[in-house]
Amino acid sequence: MNIIGTEILVSGCLVGAVALGVRLRGFLPDHHLSADSKDAVKLAMGLVATMTALVLGLLISSAKGTYDMERNEVVQMAAKISFLDRMLALYGPEAAPIRARFHDAVAEAVRRMWPEDAGVPLQLRPNEQPGGAIYTAIQNLSPRDDTQRSLKAQAASLAVDLGQLQTLLLAQSISSVSKSLLAAMVCWLVVIFLGFSLLAPPNATTAVALIASVFSVVVAVFLILELDHPMSGLMRISSEPIVNALNQLAK
Repeated sequence: MNIIGTEILVSGCLVGAVALGVRLRGFLPDHHLSADSKDAVKLAMGLVATMTALVLGLLISSAKGTYDMERNEVVQMAAKISFLDRMLALYGPEAAPIRARFHDAVAEAVRRMWPEDAGVPLQLRPNEQPGGAIYTAIQNLSPRDDTQRSLKAQAASLAVDLGQLQTLLLAQSISSVSKSLLAAMVCWLVVIFLGFSLLAPPNATTAVALIASVFSVVVAVFLILELDHPMSGLMRISSEPIVNALNQLAK
């Protein structure tokens, strides 16, 4: 879902609704703007506003859930990276070449998932070649005692877990926000702002209030779309946990 395009579309719909309402107000007969008519319109808009608030809450909850889940997975990756390096270090000098290759693979993964150049797209797809080579090298270790056998088994398990977590991040890159719910919410917001502009007297105070309301709604939609794409955008998940783990590996 294109965030900028969606924001422009939502802004255009809401501003258009306000402009249409102001325009229609001048053509309505006086009895359509009587106190009873205004009360009826307010009741109808209250119902629509309630439904809109419920859908908005659902969308925010869904997007925040996606963000928190992927952030937890990044933290898990950082913890497993540190633990796998520790297992290889405890194994002994036989695992030193594997550790060096593992450090290089982690550094490459950080560059792929969090590119420093803003023009370079992120790559969540795991690089299977170094990952497979490291797993094979771990399996080819020849333990001399029970301690090394236990360390080898734990290292192999951690390597599999890291691959699964990175694959899970790739699978979760698909938007979790329902386009149908988002479209319904925008339609209801159009109705609400059309009603507001019909009832509001044409003066500077109401114009500022309507503009502020439109801005608030657009920001809410922006936050939903940003939270739904945790690995990109202005609110992307920080690489700090994995970078800190990588810095520990270098020591």
